[in-house]
Amino acid sequence: MRPLLTAITLAALALPLPALATCVCRCVDGEMVPVCTNALDLPPICPPTICPLVPPSIQPIQPPVIPPIGTTRCEQKQVWSEAQHRYVWREICE
Repeated sequence: MRPLLTAITLAALALPLPALATCVCRCVDGEMVPVCTNALDLPPICPPTICPLVPPSIQPIQPPVIPPIGTTRCEQKQVWSEAQHRYVWREICE
């Protein structure tokens, strides 16, 4: 019984687990930068890319908010949305 339990435990540890947070390269305010969902993730090196021009737009009013752990400030920035094929306003924390 003991070897079977050990084998099952080792097999479970060997299975890859899905990542809970991801980092992707996105055009933010006309510049390609890494955007992560977790401040502790290592950002990727983004390839040099020509981003679409950022249309003139007024930043939405943002209520004061405490930044997440691992970040110092958050602000609204225009991020290119592949799904909508246009820039959308998103909160980006650094």
